[in-house]
Amino acid sequence: MANSELKAAPRIVLGKKVAQLRRGGQTPANIFGHKIESKAVQADTVELLHLLRQSSRNAIIDVRVEGEPGPRTVVVRDLKRNAVTGEVLHVDFYQISMTEKMRADVPVVLFGISDAVTTFGGVLLQMTEKIAVEALPSDIPVQFDVDVSKITELEGSLHVRDLDIDTNKVTLHTDPDVVLARVASPRVVVEETPVVAAEGAAAPAAGAPAAPAPGA
Repeated sequence: MANSELKAAPRIVLGKKVAQLRRGGQTPANIFGHKIESKAVQADTVELLHLLRQSSRNAIIDVRVEGEPGPRTVVVRDLKRNAVTGEVLHVDFYQISMTEKMRADVPVVLFGISDAVTTFGGVLLQMTEKIAVEALPSDIPVQFDVDVSKITELEGSLHVRDLDIDTNKVTLHTDPDVVLARVASPRVVVEETPVVAAEGAAAPAAGAPAAPAPGA
C-alpha cells in the first residue's frame, strides 16, 4: 500500500512567532531522526489534519519538502495540542529508513463479547493500551486486536503472550506476562437493614434511677 503524502515548506519562523503561522493556516513542524539534522518545516493545516484523521498510529508518511529532491519518509512521533480546544499546535516527524528496524508503541484494541460479562455479570477492563515492539517500519502492526470472547470465566484474563505475533519479524519489548484485558467479578452491594428499637425500649425501667447529668 502506498504511503500517505504531505507537502511541506522550510520554516524560518521560530519560537513564539509561530502563532502567526497558525493564524495564516499553517502548522509548524519539525523533522528529525537518527544521523540527520533537525529540519523546521510548516504544512497546510487543513491538509495536515486530513492526513492525521485518515492515518493510523505509526502510519508511514512521505513528506515532500519544497526545494528538496525527494520525499522524506517519516512517522508521527509527537503531537502538541491546545489543552482546551484540542487544536494541533505542533507536529514532530521522525525520519526513518525502510531498511532499519525501529521501536514503536502499537495500540491494543478489544473486540468480541465475553460470556463472563453477559452470563455472569462481570466487568470488562482493558489493562493495557499499547505494546512496545521493534521491527522494520513496514512490519510494524497497525494495532493488536484482542478477542475478549476467549475470556469465559470471572477473573479470567488475556496476556501479552496470548497475542499472535510473527516473532520472525517483530521483537516484543513488553513483558509477556502483562495483562491486556480481564473480567472482574461484579461488586455485590450489601444493604444494611436498619435496627428499629422496640417501642418504649429507650425509656428507663420503672423505678430505675435516672442517668446522672454530665458533670454531676
